[in-house]
Amino acid sequence: MSAATTPAPSSEPPIAEVSQLSLEDEPKVSFSDQFKAFSKFGDIKSDGKLITLSQSDKWMKQAKVIDKKITTTDTGIHFKKFKATKISLVDYNKFLEDLAKAKKVELSEIKKKMASCGAPGVLQVSAGKAASAVERLTDTSKYTGSHKERFDATGKGKGIAGRKDLVDASGYVSGYQHKDTYDHAH
Repeated sequence: MSAATTPAPSSEPPIAEVSQLSLEDEPKVSFSDQFKAFSKFGDIKSDGKLITLSQSDKWMKQAKVIDKKITTTDTGIHFKKFKATKISLVDYNKFLEDLAKAKKVELSEIKKKMASCGAPGVLQVSAGKAASAVERLTDTSKYTGSHKERFDATGKGKGIAGRKDLVDASGYVSGYQHKDTYDHAH
């Protein structure tokens, strides 16, 4: 009965397991498992057997293989030698060998970095830049001209009074400074 309740081991590791394994000191995820994960990344119809140039570049950027020595231009040149938009794992290994030989980089070092880079995903988040820009743009103390008239001293908006010139029905012309100073005894 226990054999029926135990799920059968999957031939492909889920992305969550790949990311959990990559957090440990020694990479336990194989290069072929990473190939399968990155070939499925961003392509819901992919079966994990073929990888595109853009998926390869994402993988290499995440593994920090693409740097000043190896660029996306280099990967594009060597990838296009296969005259296909998607290549298999065998052809991908040939692609990496050709790239490593041309750029005078150790193939084993490239594969080690690519195997231990973790699950595919977006790693760089630049929320800090956006937050400072929004903060600068919403600081009402830096507003000038008619825009500063829309807010009170605390920075709270005045609502409709800040957007429209309300008619003053007091009988005085606008800008008259001695309003209500006329003595009624005259």
